[in-house]
Amino acid sequence: MLKVKAVSKSYRKNGWLSKHRQQVLHDISFEWKRGECLGIIGESGSGKSTLGRLLLGIEKPDQGEITLNGQPVAQRSVRRGVISAVFQDYTSSINPFYTVREALMEPLSILGRTSKQTDVNLATLMEQVGLDASYLSKYPHELSGGQAQRVCIARAVSTEPQCILLDEAVSSLDNSVQIQVLELLKSLKETLGVGYIFITHDIGAAAYLCDRIMIIKSGRIEELVAAEELKNVTSPYARELLNKVMI
Repeated sequence: MLKVKAVSKSYRKNGWLSKHRQQVLHDISFEWKRGECLGIIGESGSGKSTLGRLLLGIEKPDQGEITLNGQPVAQRSVRRGVISAVFQDYTSSINPFYTVREALMEPLSILGRTSKQTDVNLATLMEQVGLDASYLSKYPHELSGGQAQRVCIARAVSTEPQCILLDEAVSSLDNSVQIQVLELLKSLKETLGVGYIFITHDIGAAAYLCDRIMIIKSGRIEELVAAEELKNVTSPYARELLNKVMI
C-alpha cells in the first residue's frame, strides 16, 4: 500500500536565493491499494506531476509523509524493485546508445541480475508488450513512438513491481497508438496483477483504465471517486472537466 498523509510542497520563486515560495500542493492525503489503478487527473499546473515525483521519492514533501508498505518512500531501498515509472517523453527515457536489451537490463542489473540469467525472460517480456525478441537488438532511433513506449513499459514491468507510475505516458502518442497502449496496460494489469498510478490530463483515458479517479485543482484534491461513479461528481471543477469530455 502507498499512503500519502497531509502532504504539501512548495518551490522558491525566481531562483534559489528568493525568499518567496509558490505553494504547489496543499494537504494531500489518499491511499493507493495494491493491484488497483488510481487515476490522478488535472490540467497543466495543477500539481499532478509534482505529486508524481514525490510518490517516486525523487523529491521530498515540505510537510506530511509518504509511505510504501509502511516505510518512507524516500528511502531508495524501500522503493527499489517495488515501484517503477513510465514518463511522457519516451525519446529521452531510453539511452540512445543502448540497444533495447541494454535498456531493459539497466534496472535488472541494479537488482543484481545478469544478462545470462535474464535472456529468456527478456524475450518473454517483449512478447508481453506485443513485440518480438528481434527488437532486443534494435536502438531507440529504429523504433516508432508506440514501440518505444512499449519498451519503456517493458522496462518498468521487468522488476516485477507492485506499482507502475505513468506520468502522461500516452499523451504524446497518436490516438490509435494511445488506444493500443491503454489496451496493453489493461492486459498487463489483469495478467501480471500489477497496479498503476495513472497521471494524466485526459479524463477519458483515465475512465477507461482506472478503478478510482482523483481530480486535483491548484494542488488540492477536488474529488476522489470510483470510475463507475465519475458521472456523479459534485465539485464544479470536476463537472467542468467531465462536460468537456462529453461534448
